[in-house]
Amino acid sequence: MTPEFTPPRAAEFSELIKKRLKEVKASGGTRESVTVEWNDQPLHVEVIDLPLAGLYFNPSTHRIRAQRSHDAARNEILEKDPFSSEGQSYLQFLLQAEPADPNRRDPVFDKLKESLEEFGQNEPGLVTHDGVLVNGNTRAAALREIGAQSMRVGILPESFTSADINAVELSLQLREDHRRDYSYINRLLAMEEQAALGRTPEAIAKVFRIKPPRYFQERWILSTIRDMIERSRSGGGAALRLVDFEDDQEKLKELHRAYEKLAAADPDQAEEFKEIRMAAITLGFAKTDVRHIEDRFQDKYLERALPASLNTGSGDEEAVTVPGLGVSVPGASSAVSAARALNDQILRAKARVLSADSAVSESDRHRAQNLFDDARKAFDAAIDAAGRDARVRKRKQMAPARLADACADVDQCVVDLVQARASRSLDEEAFDEAVLKLRDSLRKLAQQAGRGIPNPGDGVSWLIEAVAVEGS
Repeated sequence: MTPEFTPPRAAEFSELIKKRLKEVKASGGTRESVTVEWNDQPLHVEVIDLPLAGLYFNPSTHRIRAQRSHDAARNEILEKDPFSSEGQSYLQFLLQAEPADPNRRDPVFDKLKESLEEFGQNEPGLVTHDGVLVNGNTRAAALREIGAQSMRVGILPESFTSADINAVELSLQLREDHRRDYSYINRLLAMEEQAALGRTPEAIAKVFRIKPPRYFQERWILSTIRDMIERSRSGGGAALRLVDFEDDQEKLKELHRAYEKLAAADPDQAEEFKEIRMAAITLGFAKTDVRHIEDRFQDKYLERALPASLNTGSGDEEAVTVPGLGVSVPGASSAVSAARALNDQILRAKARVLSADSAVSESDRHRAQNLFDDARKAFDAAIDAAGRDARVRKRKQMAPARLADACADVDQCVVDLVQARASRSLDEEAFDEAVLKLRDSLRKLAQQAGRGIPNPGDGVSWLIEAVAVEGS
């Protein structure tokens, strides 16, 4: 084991484990085991009872990796001494907290606690020879709350390294039958960790049971989140945290899909679009609202809604000097620069509003809240305008779309008619009645299509003439 995974009294606890494993083997009774996946092979490990007070929460568990940044002071203690009472207490707190808001207790944790209290422990946990929990951290936290004295755990081989332990944890937690999913950001961090170990995208995608394109999407999203966090840093030391993006999974995926499509045609427009959408996500708009932010949203709707304090304007296109050559090349367009500057203001404002750091004064926090509120009000007005335009476009396109669907139905009717005649199964009376209904519908369509169009096109002219001839 590495020093990172070596808790106090590790040797003493290891001796207790060896003693109990021998006792189980010598008893001659039915022995319980649990199977884990390691190096794509099943590994069967013995299950024994161990005192719950002697087990340690795993400081490297992926389950609460993103949430550790919730309290910077407690996280610093955890990093310095992960097996101290303070560090373990912080892990216990995070394991029972809601992933998106650690200040709130997770209802899923309470359901697990109730289940354990009523039915007992069904599935064993998994522990190292040093007493560090690899699987079952949340169950251990719940068992401690109900006053349990022991926990059934499978014992991993003494030779396991930290890399082996991480691989086993992932294989167990990513099974479809796990009790409590990793939070979204923790899944992203686990993928990043696997990549840092030198594993190929295809291998990582297989572990997480996803396709390689989805893996690359997740890596892009985590990179974007990290960029937003870095840009949110201000002089007071305040910055956004990974946990602040926990509830944005679907919005970020939709952003990536739209960004990739737009970037293939116009990279600058794609960057502008990404900045404005990320600003709306930071402001907390719902997914249905964020969808109204499309390319050119900034100049069509947002600029006129922004107050003077937020309107970054549009200057000349920036120039970038190539190091060592002394040559200037065009940089980001003015629209991209304006979008980025606006997003930076919003990111820093939210970081100061959410910060619990005493270095951020109340006056700074108040100014940040005002800026954040002004930005949200402006985005709300712009999104509302874009939504109205979208509804108008939808109404304009609805009639042609319905007629196209009707054409597809008529084409399918031709196929069905041929097949029915071939098998002599056509209900001629029902078919005739349906044709009469079609005639009536076409008459109504012709009456409405001819109104208010002084110079109808070929299609509408044909429809009017056809109905007129039929009625004569």
